[in-house]
Amino acid sequence: MKIHYAGKYSGNPDDLPYIEHEPGAVPFKEPQSTLALGIIANSIAVIVIIALYAFMFYLNGPSAISFPGTILALATMFPHEFLHAICFKEDAYVYTNFKHGMLFVVGPERMSKSRFLFLGMLPNVVFGFIPFALYLINPNWNLLGTMGALCIAMGAGDYINVFNALTQMPRGSRCYMHKLNSFWYMPKQI
Repeated sequence: MKIHYAGKYSGNPDDLPYIEHEPGAVPFKEPQSTLALGIIANSIAVIVIIALYAFMFYLNGPSAISFPGTILALATMFPHEFLHAICFKEDAYVYTNFKHGMLFVVGPERMSKSRFLFLGMLPNVVFGFIPFALYLINPNWNLLGTMGALCIAMGAGDYINVFNALTQMPRGSRCYMHKLNSFWYMPKQI
């Protein structure tokens, strides 16, 4: 496995690394452009952060939101993508697309549904759910609560991918990324 920082995404899906389609591959039903994905993911993120911040305000009042926690959450953006990237067995490419509020990883390889789900959730668990759970154990840990809440919200694009895999991939299927989209297929039985 090798991780490549590919820089700014040009906006042209043909510039992304990809593998050829498997016979009978089925595209995920997902947004077809980075703009559409960005709008949907950012809308989900806003709803999630409002709900989590409201809960934190309920527990601790306005002092529940920590400015250092916000900075810490923003500092996890590249480590978040690194955790995605280490889940690939082959090469992974990290791209930025700040215009649409995204960082993303592309890995041109086939993988099981379970590995795709693990890849999608790992950084959200590490940087979001675990710190927020620690905050729930001790509501005085506002830094962890703020960081966790923001990191949970920042994973909205990942949750879309996980939802698509859970609801669209049959048991025993495998998936791969082709440019900006994901596809699933049934492997040939030997």
